[in-house]
Parts: sequence; structure tokens; C-alpha cells
Amino acid sequence: MRYGAPLYGALLLTAILAGLGGCSPGESRVVQGNRDGILYLGNGTEPQTIDPHVLSGSPEANVADALFEPLIIRNPYDESMEPGVARSWDFSDDAMSIVFHLNPEARWSNGEPITAEDFHWTWERALNPALGNQLANVFFIIRNAEAYHLGEIDDFDQVGIEVVDPHTLRVELAYPYPFALINFSYVYMAPLHRATIEAHGGTRLRYSRWTRPENIVGNGPFRLAEWKLQRFLRVERNPYYWDADTVSLNGIVFRPIEGAATEEKMFRSGQLHATNMVPNSKTPGYREQADSPLIQTPQMASYFYVFNTKIPPLDDRRVRRALALAVDRQLLATNVLNDTAIAWGGYVPFGMPDYDPPKLLTFDPGEARRLLAEAGFPDGEGFPELSLLYNTSEDHRTIAVAVQQMWKKHLNLDITLENQEWQVYLTAIREGNFEIARRGWNGDVTPDSFLDYMVSDSPINATGFGDPDFDDIVINQARKTPDVAALMKLYTRAEDILLREAPLLPVTTYTEKRLVQPSVKGLHGRVVTGYVYKYVELDPEAPAWKWQSSET
Repeated sequence: MRYGAPLYGALLLTAILAGLGGCSPGESRVVQGNRDGILYLGNGTEPQTIDPHVLSGSPEANVADALFEPLIIRNPYDESMEPGVARSWDFSDDAMSIVFHLNPEARWSNGEPITAEDFHWTWERALNPALGNQLANVFFIIRNAEAYHLGEIDDFDQVGIEVVDPHTLRVELAYPYPFALINFSYVYMAPLHRATIEAHGGTRLRYSRWTRPENIVGNGPFRLAEWKLQRFLRVERNPYYWDADTVSLNGIVFRPIEGAATEEKMFRSGQLHATNMVPNSKTPGYREQADSPLIQTPQMASYFYVFNTKIPPLDDRRVRRALALAVDRQLLATNVLNDTAIAWGGYVPFGMPDYDPPKLLTFDPGEARRLLAEAGFPDGEGFPELSLLYNTSEDHRTIAVAVQQMWKKHLNLDITLENQEWQVYLTAIREGNFEIARRGWNGDVTPDSFLDYMVSDSPINATGFGDPDFDDIVINQARKTPDVAALMKLYTRAEDILLREAPLLPVTTYTEKRLVQPSVKGLHGRVVTGYVYKYVELDPEAPAWKWQSSET
């Protein structure tokens, strides 16, 4: 059985959603949404953009996943590959090329057909050096894609992308990569509507009005209907989507709520179907509920701090390692975070399939003090003022305060804390205007989805760190190794270099923790981030969840 109201047409949908106005007297937003097929989601913060080639974080990707669809999608239940724009695909005998057969029913949200040429043009835009796509490396599995992006060649016809016919796309791989299909499931590789982008600034403009509701043309199960800055972003069902019969929801409202405490209150008052996060202090109480709405799932995602290795004394690996060894991760995970994260001293997260991690960074305050003294700062004497930057969030502040106290207790260092609003913080990271900074990375079930971003020329690598041996393993040796077991050994060697040089300080492996109303089906925890919204359903008869005991 599929829940959710049918799509009666634009007039009824407009009436349902008009302005996010008030609900019926005594009726919560959740109850109204259950009846009308509208999902209300907390989304962390205001998206900086929803252009798949300029995405900078999860808030943006959460929305993009609703509006754009790549060649392949991942089944949210078992992570198996399913048809997206491509209805099928074939590998060559040597596994060095893939032929994608596009669904002739695939349409843009304006009704126009999607063709193989759309992918050719989109991927040329994504790789154009002038655009500054920070996630261009997902395309580097394609022959000559990296060379084109780096400006080493300027003829895109040399890149391994061939339009065979309007519904057939042939891709030549740069190396025998056993996980190639995963890359083609990322929203960053979804097709974009050429005429729309060219009408609003062209291919090289990072931020333009093509993503505004009145302009945007996508190909996902939903289309952008309204975007009120700092209030909400609303999407509605796309009637031209090739698999529209599977889509249960009539729409989704994404709310930019930076405070976890605010989100939690909105959930308990029936204003959200699901939160983006949960205050760590509240999780024990939710675990005790008989029908708890708390979802907590280990993720392929890492929480860490990065050091700006271009400035002293952080240019000294002994100082970096001292700071890393003075952090008690287990104490953080258990006492500070209430077991909402996994203590982990590696950059590649806990639970990576088929992967044996190297020796992890552990809590060793004695060795930390020895290294700091060896670097010229015995008992912290003479250590310069440094600051730890994090984006505004109660949870990030809680962790930062705890780490600050550990550095003071074990190393006698006075590190100041600095918080910034999300977009200001992203700019500071991108421009290197920090000393120590909080970072997080949502990867996939392959170690290279983390390690690739720490090579010397990666635009995501904000540390300034570069190691030729690390680069050689990740860029050269790994790409010549099709055997999975041998490949994993190379990745272990690469991470070992990273942890010994310590340009970053691993803190924990993330767990997805959010509150979800019992009326919501299909929005469950996944080891990789992102949601396949076309499979999400709402029970129209379900009430909003109620706390079963005294308030906390």
C-alpha cells in the first residue's frame, strides 16, 4: 500500500501549500502534511546553492537529491544499483568502458526529453576549470576528465564520453575501477538543463539565477516551487518524472534550522516530520521512549578537525600529533556526546567494508607532552595563540569546548574558540582563513571517497598538506589496481601516511541521528548520506508523535 494524497493538479496543490500558512484550528503541521502528502523536514541551515556542480554541504545536497536524478540511483534499503535516467547499462569485457542506455521516457521538469547530449554538455560544464567545481574529482574515473579539468588538454572531445545516439551514452574509464557505478549514482553527475543555464549567466558562473524557482528546470521526482530565504524551500511533485507513479509525496518543505534544540522543539510540537539532528543532551530521554522516534545509524562519515599546515607552529608534524594525541575520543563519544557518535582515531570511518585500518591515533597525553616539548613548547611554554573555528551549532560548540579543555589539561595550551555562520565559515575554509577548523565528510563505502580529498591538489583539502608518497598511492598506484583486496591494502598504506603526518585530527565516526514521525515510511537511516525521496510515504491517518512522559 502506498500512502499519500494523489496529485489532483496545480490548483489543488497550490491550495494545499499556499504560503505555508496556518493549519486548521488545533491541527499540527505534521497531521496536515500526513493528510495532504507534504513532508516537513529540518535541513540544518540555509542552502548556499542547489547547483549540483557547486554544492558545498549536506543542506544543499539534501535539496538537490529531490530535484535532480543521475544515471543510476541507490536503493535506500540495500544500496543496490537501480535505474535512474539510465534504464540499463553494460560493461565491456575488459571493464574499461560502460554503455548507458537512457530511458526514452525520461523528461525534464518542463516536459522536454532528456538525451545523451545533455549528459555530454553537463559533464563538460562540471569539468570546466573556470567553474571551480570542488567535487570534479568524482568525474576523474572517466578517461582524460582530470586532464581537461586541470587544463592539460582543452579539447573536450578527448574526454572519454561519447554520444552514440540520443538514448545511448558510452563512457570510457581512465583506469579499471571496481566501484565505478557508485560515481554515476551521485547527484553531482546528474544532467543539467543547458538552455536554462545559458539563459542565466552561462556555464562558468558559479552562482546565477538559474536555480531560482521561476527559472530552474530539473529532472528529479520533484521540482522547485518556492524558496524563501531563511524560512523554507518548497518542492512539489514533478508530473513529467519518468517514474511519477512511484512517487507518493505531493511535496517537501525544507526548513533551514541551525539549532538542534529549536528543531527538537518543533518536532515535539508537530511542526516537523523529521529533524536534521538531535541535541546530544536529549538522546538518552528519547531512547527510553517505548515508541521512540529516534533513529541512530552508523554512517560512512567522519568528524574531524583540520590544521592549517602553512602557518607555524602547525607546520610542525610534532605539534599536530601532540594536539591529536591529547584528545580522549572515547570520553567525548560516551560522556560528552551521549553515545551518539563512535570514538574513532582514523580519517576513513569505522565500519568501512573490506578495509583494515592502519594504526589509529589514540589518546596518549604522555606522548603528546613529549612531542610538544620536542617541538620547543615544554608544558605549553611559548605556544602562540591559536583559535579553533566551527560553524554555529550547539553540538559543534559542545565538542569544541571539550577538546579545548583537553588541550588545556594535558598540554597547558589556551586555544580560543570561534564560531561562524555556515556560509561565512565555508568561505573562511575555502580561503584558508583559519588555524584549526571543524570539518566533516560524508563519503561512501569505499576508502577513496575519503582519501581522494586529501591529495595535494584537491580543492577540498584545506590543510595545505601534501605528501608525494600519499599522492602516488592514491592517484597512481590505486588506479592501476583492479583487485579489491590489493586495492584496500594500498588505501591502508595511504591512510597510515595521513595519520602519521596528522594534517587532520580525527574525532569520531558520525552516526545519523534524527527524530522521525511514525507516519513517515522510507526515510530510514543509511550508511551513506542522502535520501531517495520518491520512496518516502506518509500515512494519512497517523497522528503526530507525543512524548509519553514528563517533559525534559
